Amino acid sequence: MVGNGLFYDSGVTDEWGDRLAGDRALLDRGSTAERVADLLRQRITEGVFRPGTRLSEESLRAALGVSRNTLREAFRLLSHEGLLEHQLNRGVFVRLLSSEDLRDLYAIRRILECGALRNLAAVPPEAVARVGAAIEAADEAAARGDWVAVGTANMRFHQAIADLSGSRRVAGTVRALLAELRLVFLVVPDSRQLHEPYLAANRALHRLLAAGDAPAAERALQSYFDDAEARLLAAYSAVA
Repeated sequence: MVGNGLFYDSGVTDEWGDRLAGDRALLDRGSTAERVADLLRQRITEGVFRPGTRLSEESLRAALGVSRNTLREAFRLLSHEGLLEHQLNRGVFVRLLSSEDLRDLYAIRRILECGALRNLAAVPPEAVARVGAAIEAADEAAARGDWVAVGTANMRFHQAIADLSGSRRVAGTVRALLAELRLVFLVVPDSRQLHEPYLAANRALHRLLAAGDAPAAERALQSYFDDAEARLLAAYSAVA
């Protein structure tokens, strides 16, 4: 353990080494660095690799059965997305975001997600329905007390909002931002504290979208982000 206690120097432990060994079946001989990056991104957002974890190149190569060049290219892609960072003479780590990073994420999300709502009149009903489906998934997870799954459903909710833009670039950018934000969620220990307040807020926002009231929905989302940023900063600064 190094520094503030959130950095772990680790190879492949028994727990996630077994899981990654199983992942090898998902990667055929012709796998690209993008597919390896997809798999690692998924494991990062699931919390298999927590923020501050050092990723052992040799252990990952052995577990996944990929070449050094392929793995390094996957590392490069994930570093570009803000999920990993290379520390000189120490290796590659799952990134531990700062409070300033968090503020920047919310600044960009306000621009992209609120902007997406201005396209509401042009989107088909099924696009708004996907926003509602994410809310239903969150409600079901909350009913069984699975607050990590509530967080996942909340990510789907915001991705569905970004998709209203009709732009694959906006959708892709928001997907990357949400993956970064998940790194913050993994550090804050009380998932219920993070996500429960937004179950009702998400439903209220969806009602405005279903009614076609884009201006009111945008105002509501701006207020939503202001509250979410303040709450998350307070929770994150207490542990990071």
